[in-house]
Amino acid sequence: MLKSIEGIYRDGKIELTEIPTDIVGEARVIVTFLNSGYINLQDRNIGEEQAADLRVRLSTFAEDWDNPEMDNYNDYDAAYSVIASEFVSKRTSRNL
Repeated sequence: MLKSIEGIYRDGKIELTEIPTDIVGEARVIVTFLNSGYINLQDRNIGEEQAADLRVRLSTFAEDWDNPEMDNYNDYDAAYSVIASEFVSKRTSRNL
């Protein structure tokens, strides 16, 4: 099981933004340090006005994007490979 929780690294310690309720005792973790969140718009040839326009237009997707049901699409490749292998298996058994 993989679970992601955001946190802050400070003085050699990780402070989680939420406490996982389904982890009891010890659990192995992998810590990935993210960029500060600052995006240099000039490096991407995007002006302030264009960035503001993009934020407004993309905000309409936020509700759908954050919907828990969208988690089904996070592992699309794995789900697709299972469906594809089942299809091939059924097709092969019909030809026998």
